[in-house]
Amino acid sequence: MTKEKTQKKQILETLSVLQWVLCFLFLGIACTVLIVYLMFTSLWPLAALYFVWLVFDWHTPERGGRRLNIVKNWKAWDHFRDYFPVKLVKTAELNPKQNYILGCHPHGIMSFGAYSCFSTESSGFAELFPGIRSRLAVLAGLFKIPLMRDYIMGAGVYPVSKASLQHLLSRSGKGNAVVIVIGGAAESLASSPGVNRAVVKSRKGFVRLALQFGADLVPVYSFGENELFEQVIFSEGSFGRQLQDWIKKIMGFGPCLFVGERFGIMPYRRPVTIVVGSPIAVPQLITPTKEEVDHYHTLYMEGLSKLFQEHKVSCGLSESHKLEII
Repeated sequence: MTKEKTQKKQILETLSVLQWVLCFLFLGIACTVLIVYLMFTSLWPLAALYFVWLVFDWHTPERGGRRLNIVKNWKAWDHFRDYFPVKLVKTAELNPKQNYILGCHPHGIMSFGAYSCFSTESSGFAELFPGIRSRLAVLAGLFKIPLMRDYIMGAGVYPVSKASLQHLLSRSGKGNAVVIVIGGAAESLASSPGVNRAVVKSRKGFVRLALQFGADLVPVYSFGENELFEQVIFSEGSFGRQLQDWIKKIMGFGPCLFVGERFGIMPYRRPVTIVVGSPIAVPQLITPTKEEVDHYHTLYMEGLSKLFQEHKVSCGLSESHKLEII
């Protein structure tokens, strides 16, 4: 293939991203409607059997999940990566005899970069970090949705619940890199081109968890993630923002009013570069004190700020850009 993408290649890239966007936006609703519909048709025994099986399988997501390598290595993810494109950058070695918690910022609207780099092999994580297994943790509520839970488990994501994270850090051996998009819904609501903001000052649970299991902390920044969509940003105190905050409190995610290219839901074709920083050594302290948590939390924020400063120019930003940590 020449340097210019062929029309076929562009179509494949668009379709691979479109299917992921549609899953992100509508799969939960579609699965719920489907299972309810089946209960009122002649196929109701299938729905009944699924619910019986679900009772026995309910805790599987928090016990290591059910990752399918065929999904992880799906050729469509290569086209997904090339659409933007997404690039993974390594700055330091990770020891396969150690576990890690990777804090990824910013969330963006749909965390395309984090998914591409840490839940698929399209960006070459296993090759860059031999012996390390990436474990992307997402909103735990998604694993309570019938059918959808099975699809996303196969795609290699895990709930970001306490039980799930403890299992990954204590019962899955060494060499685990648990990836948490720390800022979550709060960061997604601030996502907009030109914005470089990390919501982390009040987020200390991941640091406490790292101390309890002796997992080193690794800051990660996704340059370009906020450039993929335009978003309507409601001012603090406005009705729109109050509604977003209320839904975020109840549902765990913030509904964003965004627009991209093609159909309005497709992200812009802009590069995303995920830079994995240097690990911050963390001792194992079963019951860490507030002072100990605060100390390593400060080290993490300093590491994140340093990572941003060192790589912003090479990732397309100017020297004047600053990272706002709130």
